[in-house]
Amino acid sequence: MATFPDIKPSYGSRKTNAPDFRLVKFADGYEHRIVFGLPDNQNPKVFNFTWNVSETDSDTIETFLDARGATESFDYTPAGESSAKKFVCESWTKTIPYLNRATINATFREVFEP
Repeated sequence: MATFPDIKPSYGSRKTNAPDFRLVKFADGYEHRIVFGLPDNQNPKVFNFTWNVSETDSDTIETFLDARGATESFDYTPAGESSAKKFVCESWTKTIPYLNRATINATFREVFEP
């Protein structure tokens, strides 16, 4: 399993929680919420990261993400988390605002695989 390069994102990363559930609404206004999936897999996290780094570090990040092709998962330990989790990155952007500096924005979606 590949591990994301040890390049820390800039301050301001965003973590989104979206528990996986099903909602059934009845005509009288009653609704029933059903948790969907295994207990450990019911709340996949989505992280939005921004790296303001050198052109060399941005190339390292982009090469790593390109090699996965949005289909292969990788291990990453987000700041504040105690252990590595598996993620896929389906989209990212790279801008070059200054000479030898780059900004990468990426969205990591947690996946549950053996």
